[in-house]
Amino acid sequence: MALSMNGLSKKNAPKLLSDNGNCYIAGELKNFLTSRGIKPIHGKPMHPQTQGKMERYHRTMKNVVKLDNYYSPKDLEEAIDQFIDYYNNHRVHEALGNITPADVYFDRAEQILQERQQIKLQTIRERRKNYIKDKCKMIEKQI
Repeated sequence: MALSMNGLSKKNAPKLLSDNGNCYIAGELKNFLTSRGIKPIHGKPMHPQTQGKMERYHRTMKNVVKLDNYYSPKDLEEAIDQFIDYYNNHRVHEALGNITPADVYFDRAEQILQERQQIKLQTIRERRKNYIKDKCKMIEKQI
């Protein structure tokens, strides 16, 4: 049910990558996640590279959020919420083909990349046309 509400199916179900901490390997969490169609995945023990994506995300968040001072927990929570929204919905990711995670999640990636390709082709055509036009003007001036 939770998957269909978000436009997902079992084929493209979300996954939760976590380390092997006690809170993440508990059966209760696994049951909770699977009941909502989320597949829990645990990183390989003693292999920090597996956790690299999460560690990089946390480092990026800290670098942005720690730029300001927060005088109440609510202010800090709002700053984190704003960062999460920016990171997932507005910031393009090079590893994703310069699209946002939300675009990938909602299966808009292919459409966006096709639109970009069309814009690129149109730009190339315009540049060629302008180049030829400028070249002709130069030849006319020489004559």
